[in-house]
Amino acid sequence: MSTQTNTSYWMVSAETPGHPPLLEDIDVDVAVVGAGIAGLSVASELARTGRSVALLEAGGIAAGVTGGTTAKVSVLHGAIYHHLAEKLSPDTAEAYATSQHLAMEHVAATVERLDIDCDLERQPAFAYTESEDDVDMLRREAETARRAGLTATFTQDTGLPFPVAGAVRVEDQLVFHPRKYLRAIAADFVAEGGLLFEGTRVTGLDEGSPCTLSTEAGHRVSARDVVVTTHYPVFDRSMMFSRLTPKREFVVAGVVEESLDPRAMYVSTSQDTRSLRGAPYDGGRLLIATGAPFTPGDPRAPEQLARLAGWLTDRFPVDGVRFTWAAQDNFSGDKVPFIGPLHPGAKHAWVATGFGGWGMTNGVLAGLLLRDAIDGRSEAWTRIYDTRRVHPTLEARTVVSSGARAVAGIAGNAGARLKAKLDRARSVDDLGHGEAGIVSDGHGQWATYVDEQGVAHAVSPTCTHMGCLVAFNAVEKAWECPCHGSRFDLDGAVLQGPATKPLRRHDHDE
Repeated sequence: MSTQTNTSYWMVSAETPGHPPLLEDIDVDVAVVGAGIAGLSVASELARTGRSVALLEAGGIAAGVTGGTTAKVSVLHGAIYHHLAEKLSPDTAEAYATSQHLAMEHVAATVERLDIDCDLERQPAFAYTESEDDVDMLRREAETARRAGLTATFTQDTGLPFPVAGAVRVEDQLVFHPRKYLRAIAADFVAEGGLLFEGTRVTGLDEGSPCTLSTEAGHRVSARDVVVTTHYPVFDRSMMFSRLTPKREFVVAGVVEESLDPRAMYVSTSQDTRSLRGAPYDGGRLLIATGAPFTPGDPRAPEQLARLAGWLTDRFPVDGVRFTWAAQDNFSGDKVPFIGPLHPGAKHAWVATGFGGWGMTNGVLAGLLLRDAIDGRSEAWTRIYDTRRVHPTLEARTVVSSGARAVAGIAGNAGARLKAKLDRARSVDDLGHGEAGIVSDGHGQWATYVDEQGVAHAVSPTCTHMGCLVAFNAVEKAWECPCHGSRFDLDGAVLQGPATKPLRRHDHDE
């Protein structure tokens, strides 16, 4: 079976009804920016309190990062509990477990309340290792998770068709079809009086009284409160650009007979992560594997994809790779998401980001937390997600690496410009069909891709977010910023923020 590159199974198996763009200025109680699982959850929860809510999405609902998820709704996030207990406090580990479990069960309750057909299944979750060196770590993880209130056990019996050295097992976790779930949430939101606008890119925020959002088309949204759920915040005043690390991962999926699906979800604890789950598919089961992380724009992306596909086909009796796509997430230094005020001085601007690969529970949790925050209420465990928290030791590496990426990106841009002045030999004529590179002509430096028909697509190589040099992802045919994860198509249009403006196009024939 041939690979269908860049096709998310969730996207092709569940259409969502279209919603119109914003065509006029409006006034609401709350405006939410970004309609993935976090934005839809926040908007839905707030609409149910009787507030007037507008949800604005640059593309389509549940079509960005959420459309590329593996959709595991689990409290077992790798080996996080021992980390939290040791590096922060046992109370933090317990608060994390309590809140994540609440979010997971909120999904189950919502499915029942709205009678959503979204392939919801209860399954055990495993965090496993193949290395004997990590067994003691996982034993500690299981014990810490139990003390935090989870039904966690250590085991060597996982149901995987290859040996493992050890694993943590947690019962009664969830998997589902995220777009089937979220299109029902969107329909309920609209039924509650919510306003949902697609094709509406937000480009500005004035934190006045009320707050005012401005859009690419020139319209304004006035709201007492604004919530930013654009995955990576599109407003830099949050200062999150120094506290988040963007990572991209490929996803591959192949079909097995129903009896050969282990009927559990898995994540390895190695740096070169492997994550696995199954889903119903045409009378059989679709095994969905994620892993082989890389920095956006890394030239090794094709190699990473090949390694992940090889892992799936070598270890499981799939009929080849039917679907291939990619996902991106942001990681905080202390491994806990940021859910709270947009910045330390914010009164009516809020943010949810840094989900660290676990957006299903954390997106739903954002809806509950920010609903309560805007109501002036909070739970005892709200503090661990507070955006104003500071953990210098844990965050130092993230801040330093973020600064290093930015310096390297900007310096790389300057270096490329200098090289162009000294050496004009590399031009668009040096690129073959299907090749990309930074080339120069009499008008400057251009990020250029020559398609299979020989047509050159040239854009500015400078990311419109903070000026870093973009790099080419040869698998997904996109220009990506390694500094903060912005992504652009071949003609410069924004595919993913934090950038809100396209790369400037150029015609090499001019």
